[in-house]
Amino acid sequence: MPHTRSAAKNLRKSEKRRSYNRNVKRDLKLELKSFDTAVTAKADPQAALKAAYQKLDKAAARGVIHPNAAARKKSQLAKAATKAKA
Repeated sequence: MPHTRSAAKNLRKSEKRRSYNRNVKRDLKLELKSFDTAVTAKADPQAALKAAYQKLDKAAARGVIHPNAAARKKSQLAKAATKAKA
């Protein structure tokens, strides 16, 4: 248990942030899985790619994931989409 009022407030803030970050990461994972299924189903992955890009950019902008991690994942997705198209 926190001993001071500021520690109690920081605990509340960190719990709220943790909950938000977990939700964003969960949604991001689901979006990436839907992209993978679109690629493996031989469907046009462009719509899934666009949605995944949006989720990655938003997570990076909010500080949930590192911007370089988002850029790396976007590169991997683009590579997979190009490979699936060919």
